[in-house]
Amino acid sequence: MAETAYLEGPKARLAYAYTPGSGPVVVFLSGYKSDMEGTKAVHLEAWAAARGRAFLRLDYSGHGQSGGAFQEGCIGDWAADAQAVIEAVTEGPLLLVGSSMGGWIGCLMTQRLGARVAGFVGIAAAPDFTEDGFWAGFSEEERRKVMEEGVTYLPSAYGDPYAVTRRLIEDGRDHLVLRAPLPMGFPVRLLQGSADEAVSRETALRLFDHIDGPDVRLSFVKGADHRFSEPENLAMIEAAILEAGG
Repeated sequence: MAETAYLEGPKARLAYAYTPGSGPVVVFLSGYKSDMEGTKAVHLEAWAAARGRAFLRLDYSGHGQSGGAFQEGCIGDWAADAQAVIEAVTEGPLLLVGSSMGGWIGCLMTQRLGARVAGFVGIAAAPDFTEDGFWAGFSEEERRKVMEEGVTYLPSAYGDPYAVTRRLIEDGRDHLVLRAPLPMGFPVRLLQGSADEAVSRETALRLFDHIDGPDVRLSFVKGADHRFSEPENLAMIEAAILEAGG
């Protein structure tokens, strides 16, 4: 595994691990409350290294080994963190791999990094989830609590309850990607498990329909859950990276 390094990000010290090699640089963008030590990130790093490929994984502020408090963060902060690390550490073409929230961050990166993006792979991508997932699913009491008290807590199947803050909701509205054009003039591969309880198949289809590009494919995997980390799932991610230009 590549050694963890650090740089000063927009709001906190950010941890990352970079493996030099040939390009495009594969950039793994992890999910909400996840980090760069997850199964997919570590597996793909080893896979890329075995092929002499450049690879970058990173922790957003408030995640993993980076500084900052998770509850104080929001989509705008985490996207700025990802952009800061990518621009400081890498050169040349990029192949973005976004898991869950990382799929939303990846969409934002395709807009911000322009011609550097050579391909995009979304794994259970969750664009706009603060609005279409959290807010849309809140009861009136939960909405009141968020807006008046600043935070509410939701149960999670993957660990501690989710702290959903007013800042997360309001900032999310400033970074929605399914309400405006989303051009991707490069290969796009989207992977979605049929047993995913965190991201619906409707979300996957909505993103697929919304992306404007000449080479966009969506694959549904029978029985795969949100983690998408079984050996056969990891093999599909590898294949998707290769198809997307990796």
